[in-house]
Amino acid sequence: MNYICLFSDLHSNIHHDQIEYLDEWYQQAREMLDFWAIAYYPYYIRNINGMPVEDILSIDKIQEDWNIINKFVIEKNKCHPEFPVFLGYEWQGAGLDGDHNVFFKDIGPIVNPMRYIELYKELSGYSVITIPHHLAYSLSHRGKNWATQIDEFSPLAEIYSSHGSSESADTDLPMARHIHMGPRSGGTSVFDGLICGNKVGIIASGDNHIVPAQYGHGFAGILSRDTSKEEIWYALNRRRVYGMTSGRVKLLYEINGNIMGSEFKTTDKILTHHIKVETQDSIDRIVIYKNGKPHFTYNYAEKWVEKPFDAIVKFKFKLEFGWGPDLNTYPDTQERIWNGSLRTNGFIKSIEKCWSSFGQSLNLIDSSYCTFKLTTKPASQTGKWMGQSSLSTEGFVFEIEAPINSDIVIEVDGQQYIKTVNELLESADVIVLLDESKKLAKEVYGLNEFYRSDPFYHNAYKVRISKAKTQMSYIFDKKFKLRFNESSFYLIKVYQSDGSVAWSSPIWVNRY
Repeated sequence: MNYICLFSDLHSNIHHDQIEYLDEWYQQAREMLDFWAIAYYPYYIRNINGMPVEDILSIDKIQEDWNIINKFVIEKNKCHPEFPVFLGYEWQGAGLDGDHNVFFKDIGPIVNPMRYIELYKELSGYSVITIPHHLAYSLSHRGKNWATQIDEFSPLAEIYSSHGSSESADTDLPMARHIHMGPRSGGTSVFDGLICGNKVGIIASGDNHIVPAQYGHGFAGILSRDTSKEEIWYALNRRRVYGMTSGRVKLLYEINGNIMGSEFKTTDKILTHHIKVETQDSIDRIVIYKNGKPHFTYNYAEKWVEKPFDAIVKFKFKLEFGWGPDLNTYPDTQERIWNGSLRTNGFIKSIEKCWSSFGQSLNLIDSSYCTFKLTTKPASQTGKWMGQSSLSTEGFVFEIEAPINSDIVIEVDGQQYIKTVNELLESADVIVLLDESKKLAKEVYGLNEFYRSDPFYHNAYKVRISKAKTQMSYIFDKKFKLRFNESSFYLIKVYQSDGSVAWSSPIWVNRY
């Protein structure tokens, strides 16, 4: 069976006071995704004796919002069936069973019982799935309660989001963004649920409450037979899904021809694991996990070193825009508009949008030339000197096929920057708008010079041109034969050189 890889954000929380921007969210989702699932967030902050506490909205407000979203989803699916939209909301209950997003294939009610089992009973009869998220927080304190899990009701689990990784209690990716909800605990993670016998697929998604499909907050991959709503829903229920931390990853994992998410029996003593991956950056290594523990590691970074390069090369590189004035230094700075273009003597094979906020556009003029307009926000800090930055950037990953000695011409606000393909393959580079920063320092502070560049460089807008990676480094298709002696579940974890990660859903193999 041939499948196509579709990408989505199955955790776009839109609040009561954001409903008027629903169409803007939809348009952003269409720019970034292949289909969308709205996760209405019926909660707000209220004060109890002066203490801010998150609570659920009144039923009148919730129903009013729900009616608007229902109508919106029906209308968009009728007008644009090529971009399916699913209706959904977030359910938290009493916090004893973990937070779940509730999605309907077509229609359904918004209900808010205190326990997961009651949610299951109230929604019986509907085509519905519920997806637990930020699972690895403490049990009874918004972490996942696997003791109450119903696999057919919750066939998927969100392993990564803006909260971080819920893979396991001691995984290599942190879960530290939302400090007040943490730290990460044991017994509630995705791997904990799988080890104790639950059969769930694995996705990642945003949970950022700001904009759908925010780059770097997680995406869900779906292996579907086509782009119809019916086939997507079928794939979700069959667990033909995977998760990635950032960027689009095409991922296929099979054992003896059985695709990820499936379960089968065999008498074989040797299993054939087929892994097919295309990543955004170069692949560092691929790990096959067996029953939650590393079983086999393939260090791909050692395999794809290739020099000298061919005369014509196919490669990917990332172009990022942003950085700029610190709000502590320049509090009146709000945003920066970038007008730019990219031209090659070869061919632009694909462009992936790495967007984290509204206000972005891309126009592919022809096979060798594109223009774009980006909006970035300035860097900000927590208020402490040398505090943590909440910086976000905007950009693209370009895939280009061109002669190795040809030029890539990048234009930013009327200024041209020229790199040969060979230079891109050798190293990364940073374009620093230093003169602009010096001019701002003089206007605001009367500062003309300093014995080192800090006041100017630290507040300068920048463009980062990443090191290009050739096709050999980001495309992988290989089979491995490994011994099999007991019923087990397997999944793969793909590590990229830039620190990004992707997970497949498990495959459950039982011995006759």
